[in-house]
Amino acid sequence: MRQEVFRMERVTYIEKGIKRLEDFNLQIYQGEIMGLIPINAHGLQELLLLMQTNMPLYDGHIYYCGERINSWKNPRRCANRIGIIDANSRLVEHMTVTDNIFVLRQGFRQEVIQNKLLRKQLEPFMSDIEVDIVADAYVDRLSAFERVVVELLRAVVAGYRLIVLNEISTVINGEELAKLYEIIHHYGRRGFSFLYVSPHLEEIMEVCDRVALLSNGRIQKVAQGEEMKAEIVEGYTLEFDRMVRYHMENRNQAVWQKKEILSFSHVTGEVLQDFNMKVYEGECLVIQNLDNQVFQDILQVLYGDRKVKKGNCFISGKRVQLPASKEIAVIAAEPTKTMIFGELSYMDNLCMGLSRRVPGVWKRNMRESVRKEYGPVLGEEVFGMPVERLSEKQKYQMVYTRVLLQKPRVVVCVQPFKGADLAHRVFVWKMMEMLLDKGMSVVILTINLADSMSLADRLIRIGKDGIIQEINREDFGSLSITAPWLSLYRTE
Repeated sequence: MRQEVFRMERVTYIEKGIKRLEDFNLQIYQGEIMGLIPINAHGLQELLLLMQTNMPLYDGHIYYCGERINSWKNPRRCANRIGIIDANSRLVEHMTVTDNIFVLRQGFRQEVIQNKLLRKQLEPFMSDIEVDIVADAYVDRLSAFERVVVELLRAVVAGYRLIVLNEISTVINGEELAKLYEIIHHYGRRGFSFLYVSPHLEEIMEVCDRVALLSNGRIQKVAQGEEMKAEIVEGYTLEFDRMVRYHMENRNQAVWQKKEILSFSHVTGEVLQDFNMKVYEGECLVIQNLDNQVFQDILQVLYGDRKVKKGNCFISGKRVQLPASKEIAVIAAEPTKTMIFGELSYMDNLCMGLSRRVPGVWKRNMRESVRKEYGPVLGEEVFGMPVERLSEKQKYQMVYTRVLLQKPRVVVCVQPFKGADLAHRVFVWKMMEMLLDKGMSVVILTINLADSMSLADRLIRIGKDGIIQEINREDFGSLSITAPWLSLYRTE
């Protein structure tokens, strides 16, 4: 008989008068890797919160390792021994790997820290999973993959029987993800249980035993084996497939002239060395970063946080300075959190990009002209709303319309699908297609290729040594990765 590790039974959780979870049921068994696909994100953050802390419930019960840890009658005011690993590191950066794994764990009682002994204790854990991470390395020097492994080991050493992995594919690349799956399966055989949260069915099918669908604060369905693909794909990804097919047909009919619009020439930053790259007019270029330090270096150069040590950037053959050029717009990762300013009105937020092109935009008649043109598209009601009250879709629409008003030649989208549930991923996809239809070049900086490549005309993979691989659209079918669009290219 399978032993249950975690169960939420008829849980209803209310926050600020809103039902975040309603009649919520979920079971996870010992050694199981349970998948969770958020069809929409309503209730997801509250679910993760309740797994870690025992917030007061409106109704229902929560059980962990055979013990009732929370109830609408008698909530326990203490944290639960459940680990959560996501894009935000919970490690202490200026401490070593061994310090984070052993010293900071609950129950560590040594008054004098014996580093040699801690290193020796860490060796069998590293050997077990065939990973070589320097025990005395400081956390801020680790790669994203190493950081995830250290967090996982810390949970294992602490004896957490359930570990949650939330959208891990946004921080580590495909090869590292495959290695992580091996580690997860290894600990699954040792009796540890996992909840793997991802909007990508392909990831779920590769690593999980079962999958639950989260929608509007409820588990709508639980499936396993072939049922995962047969029912979930048909029910929830048909719109995506139709969009990709239609987009592919239109792009195939387009006559491409490789007119260079943006180029980097011998750019050197902190990690980047003698970097050269070209972007062509009207294309969608996906840049996959295989090294997290390179990824951060590129972002800092784009934002102007770090001046290049040498090299130049050119727009249509003219040298420009980043990030000042009005010809380039950057949409940051999770833009609904990072690119919206609560102290400003909707109109002020909307016109920020336009102000780089039209200095008189803050005049009343100009703003009224913008409202008249875009009101029917955005909805008249949004102009009178505080921006924090906008829906997630309205926030995405405002950010992308801001870029549309700026009319840049090149739009750089940083991990555009990060943090978006399935419904909003489809909307973001449409927004980027809109930019392409307007003749703009779209450059997608990403780690995970799953959604981005369905728009791409070209792929460039970048590592510490610069460009490792460049693949044109007609050769995408040969890629040895799992993605929802890949079969469409292989059947052409």
